[in-house]
Amino acid sequence: MRREVTAAKRVVVKVGSSSLTNRDGHLDLDRIASLARLLSELNHRGVRVVLVTSGAIAAALGPLGLKHRPRDLETQQAAAAVGQGLLVSHYSDAFAEHGVTVAQLLLTVEDVLRPKTYRNALNTISRLFRLGVVPIVNENDTVATHEIRFGDNDRLAALIAHLVRADVLLLMSDVDGLYTAHPKSPGARRIERVEDISVLDVDTSRVGTKIGTGGMRTKLQAADIATQAGVSVVLGHADQLEEALAGEPVGTFFVATRKRRPRRLLWLAFAAETRGALHIDEGARRALTVGNASLLAIGVREVEGTFAEGEPVEIVGPDGQPIGRGFVGYSSSELRGEIGHRSDEDGHRHQRPVVHRDLMMLSE
Repeated sequence: MRREVTAAKRVVVKVGSSSLTNRDGHLDLDRIASLARLLSELNHRGVRVVLVTSGAIAAALGPLGLKHRPRDLETQQAAAAVGQGLLVSHYSDAFAEHGVTVAQLLLTVEDVLRPKTYRNALNTISRLFRLGVVPIVNENDTVATHEIRFGDNDRLAALIAHLVRADVLLLMSDVDGLYTAHPKSPGARRIERVEDISVLDVDTSRVGTKIGTGGMRTKLQAADIATQAGVSVVLGHADQLEEALAGEPVGTFFVATRKRRPRRLLWLAFAAETRGALHIDEGARRALTVGNASLLAIGVREVEGTFAEGEPVEIVGPDGQPIGRGFVGYSSSELRGEIGHRSDEDGHRHQRPVVHRDLMMLSE
């Protein structure tokens, strides 16, 4: 049994569109009822639950007379506007059967990129938890654009799991786990446990269904985000959610690889939009990656972009490849007057770290 799952006090469950609809694209109310029952049972046991759901656009296919998911942005947004109300209405009714109240949160990537709205989302969810309400989160497809959207709800679910300090994230869709090769390939086998995503060598070519948008690659990216936030992940088939919640060895289990990091740093690593770049020399690169040091002005060769003190910036090595991100200690204009100088030089004795070690995330 997976004790990480059975002992969890905070759980995020993501369910894809294909797991909520039948073959003709209409919402499957029996599946919604089953999902509500399982999550209500968790809620009644005192487990904090967040449901990240797809299905708004799928919910509108039937009422709008559409045979498949629209491809153009305007029709997608129109369908989402119709479907979001239908979807949450069905969820509200299904959870009410078990005495549980739900709340809808519609988010875009911008809500996670901006620290203020990031904190607001956290405060709202925390208050809903205290009220015994189950938050239901979906990407706000009515206002999101191709340029600023998550792309699917897998990454959104991982960021929400990080946001609420979840113990486990369950990514449930129409695939029953991660395979060593394409599931239809001869000899392909399901991987039951993954200790380190970075060393995986698997085929992620399987794409989503005609109803959903995600694929195995996005699920691995989501698992990577979550496990680096200290959140264990189960990737499995939605029909096996009950078994997965019971800790049975269904799907693929991803072990949390790191201790919990401050929310701000994981936001920096996976969600923040950088405002500029700092190009550093080889000595600074070694100091950061080997010496665990802060970035000082003497090691910065070039400042790219315009940013204010405290904003996220990319840190770029001498070979032109990004090595990490950090919250910069200077504005871009102020920093340009400090680069290449030491703190013991006249006129530069009040230097502070360009990026403090505690405010950076390195990929190396």
